[in-house]
Amino acid sequence: MNSLKQSGAAFFQIILILFTYLFIPASTNAAPKNIVIFISDGCGFFHVDATSMYQYGETGRQVYEQFPVKLAMSTYSEDGHGYDAEKAASDFDYVKKKATDSAASATAISTGVKVKDHVVAVDEDGKPLEHISQRAEELGKSTGVVTSVQLSHATPACFVAHNKSRKKYEEISREMILHSGLEVIMGCGHPFFDNNGVSLSEKSPDDSTETDFSFVGGEETWDKLIEGTAGGDADGDGDPDYWKLIQSGDEFRSLMTGDTPDRLIGIPQVFHTLQQARTDEREKEEYQDGSPFTVPFIETVPTLAEMTAVAVNVLDNNKNGFFLMVEGGAVDWAGHNNQSDRLIEEQIDFNRSVEVMVDWVYGHSDWDETLIIVTADHETGYLTGENSDPELQPLTNHGQGELPGMEWHSDNHTNSLVPFYARGDGSELFMGRAVNTDAIRSIYIDNSDIAGVIFELWSGKSGEATILEKQ
Repeated sequence: MNSLKQSGAAFFQIILILFTYLFIPASTNAAPKNIVIFISDGCGFFHVDATSMYQYGETGRQVYEQFPVKLAMSTYSEDGHGYDAEKAASDFDYVKKKATDSAASATAISTGVKVKDHVVAVDEDGKPLEHISQRAEELGKSTGVVTSVQLSHATPACFVAHNKSRKKYEEISREMILHSGLEVIMGCGHPFFDNNGVSLSEKSPDDSTETDFSFVGGEETWDKLIEGTAGGDADGDGDPDYWKLIQSGDEFRSLMTGDTPDRLIGIPQVFHTLQQARTDEREKEEYQDGSPFTVPFIETVPTLAEMTAVAVNVLDNNKNGFFLMVEGGAVDWAGHNNQSDRLIEEQIDFNRSVEVMVDWVYGHSDWDETLIIVTADHETGYLTGENSDPELQPLTNHGQGELPGMEWHSDNHTNSLVPFYARGDGSELFMGRAVNTDAIRSIYIDNSDIAGVIFELWSGKSGEATILEKQ
């Protein structure tokens, strides 16, 4: 695509978006009762398109692509060099340089503050920054985080914990489990199961797999979870609020409807990811890239969509509303490994989790009291159409059920713009934040604008977000 075509397309998109903005109804309430943020970790525009082509044989079919607010978003960290739209359009390798990591981007989304890579929601002096979830708790709302990777990995951590290093998994998980006000935590990292959902006790004596308690707060915290005595004072009444632990897929599915415990921690019986890290046991060999869904799924773990259904079933018990973050974390893992088939599998599960939440809005709420945001923390893998270097080429659509023609240009994160979608009470405020223009992706916001808008909505004040430092 040459620069003239890019400029013309960008101008048309800007006019279309501004026209759409005029017809997005303004919020009727002072603030949304419920806010849900979906983060497909590592997902770029081409990831969404590739999945849609496989699912439906065409693009533009995802439920979030029907939301009235459709923008692009920059993701750079304090360590980065910002985002230069001209360089991104003219230099194919530009976006490979100075890309953010998940911790810095998730911190910006959760607190509105740009930080250095690897940092979990603390400023340059190591002082904690206020999360969206903490603001929700101050308003008497319930809060939760759900992920398809380990529960104390960077993205969920940055919505709950504070630490100078994202690698301090045990410290982070202890803060989440023992010292947070959350009502829901769900994620992988089970200490007694491997990536195929096989119990370590069932493995042969010569297998070198060791028990790892780091993602569940250490062995002592795990023992307390099993006993039902883990958890601090979440509601401020001076008494401990203990977690109800669930582990099996059946336990998750049994709580998708009906009565729920007050606090629920779900740790599926698998270690790294729900499905992405599984191997092909039929051939007794390491994973080989192929067609999606050909390697049998682990049947004993829930899907991300099922976990989302359980989470909202717990959180919606609060008459004051809730905040929930759901991460499709293994989309990023597939991107790092350039696994086209696993990317499709993981993004489909993510898409279905959004569909679960949209169905909940229609069945139990409405768009005048609930705000849903769908985005990514960064792009991973530099996914494009075939023969893209030095110019971006579109994906080749091979029809429903077939992998599209695409190629990977990196095994790491990129500084590319990522998709952003929003619908519901307050969503129109994001249009006012879209003050920058990209030749290919049109107007865009920055990841820090997400917290900026949410803090504005939940403080009753206009302007920039108020970020509080907790001593």
